[in-house]
Amino acid sequence: MDAGAQGLLPGLGYLMSTRAPKTTGLHPVEIEAIRSALQTPKYELIPLKNVLDQSAFLPDGATVSVTASPQKGMMATIELSIELKNRGFEAIPHLSARLTVDRSELEEILSRLDQAGIRKAFVVGGDAEDHGEFFDGLALLTAMEEIGHGLTEIGVPGYPEGHHIVDVPTITKALEDKLPFTSYITSQMCFLPDAISEWVRGLRESGIGLGVYVGIPGVAELTKLISLSMRIGVGPSARFLSKNKSLAGRLVRPGGYSPDDLIIGLAPLLADSVANIAGFHVYTFNRVESTEKWRREMLESLD
Repeated sequence: MDAGAQGLLPGLGYLMSTRAPKTTGLHPVEIEAIRSALQTPKYELIPLKNVLDQSAFLPDGATVSVTASPQKGMMATIELSIELKNRGFEAIPHLSARLTVDRSELEEILSRLDQAGIRKAFVVGGDAEDHGEFFDGLALLTAMEEIGHGLTEIGVPGYPEGHHIVDVPTITKALEDKLPFTSYITSQMCFLPDAISEWVRGLRESGIGLGVYVGIPGVAELTKLISLSMRIGVGPSARFLSKNKSLAGRLVRPGGYSPDDLIIGLAPLLADSVANIAGFHVYTFNRVESTEKWRREMLESLD
């Protein structure tokens, strides 16, 4: 890569490395922190037609986060979560405020989750432009509390590179307002370890001590990675790649992106007890087979 390209995107090497991950410079505590985070990550799945086939490659009893899609609607998420629960996984459905039509549908959702024995959920505002009774995640959380539910753990999202629509002060205030309902925070996908570390530091300095699951991409084709990153508002790394696909195509590993060097860059954060990193949340893009192969190889490389 030329110097000009590196200047446009600090940390691009983490996104487009062709090298095997190098842990020789890491402290043993950092290596152990990486190993711990990779042992039992959360896996995010999308309710698409290949999802159950790909779920067969998950470790037994894995924790699986199921997204909510404007195209599929909330019930697709609930039904897939129940199916995964029945297959022995720990299912965490995403409850999207903007995809939940009204209080009646929310009551049905909570009832179905309770009957299925699903005790965890992840509450998001949602990307849909139109919405029903609930405008944002806080409105949904408040209604859930009023209705009553059997959930024992509720996560909410965080944004290391900011939100593509909402400004930082508004996001921070919303997160603070959600704290009485919230068990943990999962970060939006981000490719830059420095941005993630700075964001976590900001949380702690503002008095927000909840555990953070760091959102990392799994193994993915370049075009899919760029498309999803731009859609959810991931910052400069994705914008650079979207304009330089030929360069990126020469630099990513055969078979697509894998997050080895991102994880190495996160090692100091993972090992920092004050940061309170709970683990990894892996955005699999429903490529579980290749993502699991990568995870196991990464663990082996730490031995």
